[in-house]
Amino acid sequence: MMGSSRFEGYNLDHFQKDLVAGVVVGIVAIPLAMAFAIASGVRPEYGLYTSIIAGIMVSLFGGSKYQIAGPTGAFVPVLLGVVMQYGYEKLLIAGFLAGIMIFLLGVFKLGRFIKFIPRPVTIGFTAGIAVIIFSGQIANFFGLSNLKKEEVFLLNMKEILVNFNTVNIYSVLVASISLTLVILTPKYLPKIPGALLGLIVSTIVASLFFPGQVATIGSAYGAIPNALPHFQFPHITGGLVIELLPAALVIAMLGGIESLLSAVVADGMTNSKHNSNKELMGQGLTNMIAPLFGGIPATGAIARTATNIKNGAASPISGVIHGLVVLLVLVSLAPYASAIPLASMAPILMFVAWNMSERKEFSHILKAKTMDSVVLLVTFVLTVVIDLTTGVGIGLLLAILSFVKLMSGTLKLSKVLPDPADKLVKPEMVQQGSSCPQINIYTIEGPLFFGTIERLQEEIEEIMRSKPKVLLLRMSNVSFIDTSGEALLTDIVKQFKFHDLQVLISGIQQEPKEMLRKTGFIELVGEEQFFSSTGDAINKALSKLDENRCKGCKQFSFAECTALSQQVQKPALLKQSRKREIGLT
Repeated sequence: MMGSSRFEGYNLDHFQKDLVAGVVVGIVAIPLAMAFAIASGVRPEYGLYTSIIAGIMVSLFGGSKYQIAGPTGAFVPVLLGVVMQYGYEKLLIAGFLAGIMIFLLGVFKLGRFIKFIPRPVTIGFTAGIAVIIFSGQIANFFGLSNLKKEEVFLLNMKEILVNFNTVNIYSVLVASISLTLVILTPKYLPKIPGALLGLIVSTIVASLFFPGQVATIGSAYGAIPNALPHFQFPHITGGLVIELLPAALVIAMLGGIESLLSAVVADGMTNSKHNSNKELMGQGLTNMIAPLFGGIPATGAIARTATNIKNGAASPISGVIHGLVVLLVLVSLAPYASAIPLASMAPILMFVAWNMSERKEFSHILKAKTMDSVVLLVTFVLTVVIDLTTGVGIGLLLAILSFVKLMSGTLKLSKVLPDPADKLVKPEMVQQGSSCPQINIYTIEGPLFFGTIERLQEEIEEIMRSKPKVLLLRMSNVSFIDTSGEALLTDIVKQFKFHDLQVLISGIQQEPKEMLRKTGFIELVGEEQFFSSTGDAINKALSKLDENRCKGCKQFSFAECTALSQQVQKPALLKQSRKREIGLT
């Protein structure tokens, strides 16, 4: 699975570039891994375990040359909700189940379908996640105490307001130092990771000038062990699978989306091309293995991937090195991490939330004032005030309904009438709104699916009242037919057959015709009722005319209808035809 093409022509110069990039990304990943773990409601070392395992495995088995994987901000509200509802042990099982799902998405080559999630939905839930992450760090930034942790955003905001009188001035000072360095370091010291510098300097200040005055990792979670946990396969039962399936589905969906988005960003920065299905398989395998060592769900990290590329990464080896750097730090420096104040980590996550908020794109979609704007706002608000699952679910539903409404206007249904401009048609033959009482000809253009069939159904009911001997449907411009469209056509044919009338179809494309063949529609109608050209279909229709009924027609005599057909061996009645548009709304 590793793929030799990603290492083709690899040499010492490439390794040196990977070494530099891997070390830099590894250093950047350490504070983020611990911060995301804490924000997700678990111990900080679990974030480090995840960075090590995901960093190495996704680089070796994924489908992107530059992808860096690990704990990410996108997972924070989801994982926190799972931990609060089920506990850490069940989070590991949910992550394992999600890994299986993601892996199967890759196996069955469904990677490209994840990309079809509408942009307003992805922007909406990403911005919502950013708000949740940012708001979740307010308490640590100000050193608030006596807060009751709630799953619901509004209740958490209420807790913050009620307990804001417990502000710790030392926490505010520490957080301000960290935030200042996080913001200014990239501008003045671009070679140094701002998150790491902010964490180190603010921790030193807190330890030297007011020890014991602010909450630290050690005081909140105890000492961080300097070794990986032992392998332990979780005890999974059928009942647990059913219980955790909704959480696993959300984790899998979010993990797949974030991974592929990150890979697309990497493609854009390097003019490369990732393998979506292989990437999902690598991410799935990683999320199956990480929980066995205490790791939380991981996905592609856009910011760390971009850092990897900007620092000259040449191959997936940089990702492996990044994982090894985190492991080295864990083994050698873990005891010192216990002294890091929670207030030092809060600005790091706030800064991540600000960067991931998609504020410019959010504003751009809102200014459009279209249905996309509504989808965006609904997804965003529901993600924040309820949860991600509800936000994405309702957002997708609205997007689908919007799409169906839009597509319903793309089907055109035209009733074809004789054209008075045709030299073979006498003016007195044509009356406004009239048509041949024995042959009805309709042109259908566009997709024929559940969102567009209503108006066609109404027109067919009108046709049945006049009971023409032949209904000719010209379908050369029908691009797609679903089972709802096929069911309507089947109903039309059955009604006509019941009254001993006929339906002819001309010009249908191969793909829609193949679908009709699979459903048995062609067998019902009869292969002989399908024609490649409208002219041939009209010849067949004319052969079915009742000459006695023609005598009462004020438009054409039987001989004139026949002459029209014989003279023009393409759409005879349709040459230079006048069409009455019946637009669908």
